[in-house]
Amino acid sequence: MASAERFTSPNFRAAKNTVATGPVVRFNWSHPAMRHCIFPGTFDPVTHGHLDVLARATKLFDDVTVAIALDTTKAPLFSGAERVEMIRPNVARYTNVRIVTFSGLLVNFALEQKAVAIIRGLRAFSDFELEFNMALMNRHLEEDVETVFVMPNEQFSYTSSSLVKQIAKLGGDIAHFVPANVVAALKKKFAA
Repeated sequence: MASAERFTSPNFRAAKNTVATGPVVRFNWSHPAMRHCIFPGTFDPVTHGHLDVLARATKLFDDVTVAIALDTTKAPLFSGAERVEMIRPNVARYTNVRIVTFSGLLVNFALEQKAVAIIRGLRAFSDFELEFNMALMNRHLEEDVETVFVMPNEQFSYTSSSLVKQIAKLGGDIAHFVPANVVAALKKKFAA
């Protein structure tokens, strides 16, 4: 049976109304549960790589919260409010995205927001060990919040906020790595 036929066959329609023995799981097939994820980061500043991961998350989840971390071991160049304002025009086309700042443990924030997952971008294999360790710790702290790894487009695999800031500080061209409003914000910040 072809895969397209499987979902329209009488057997499939009958199977979805069948209750198996063991734990009972009931699905409301006409109204699937809303799925909400958190896309956390410092976003100092937001890059095309971040925006690519976000675009992919909007296809996977009904609602996406871009969560800008205020408690960080990094020394941010931009304030939380400045980072929100840099991201806002670049996500305006998505009706299912909101931007917030947060402090404290990410898993606690995810629970408060009733999110089922945390989205993390993996640029290269070098990111994996750190991200894997964070995902395991988050699972230890709160097993009901999953971590989903998303790979950005290959052209953004080497882009990071730190590198972008370094290039901008030295007067290099960063237009290929960040949106135009971020280019302007970085120029203004380093001109001061």
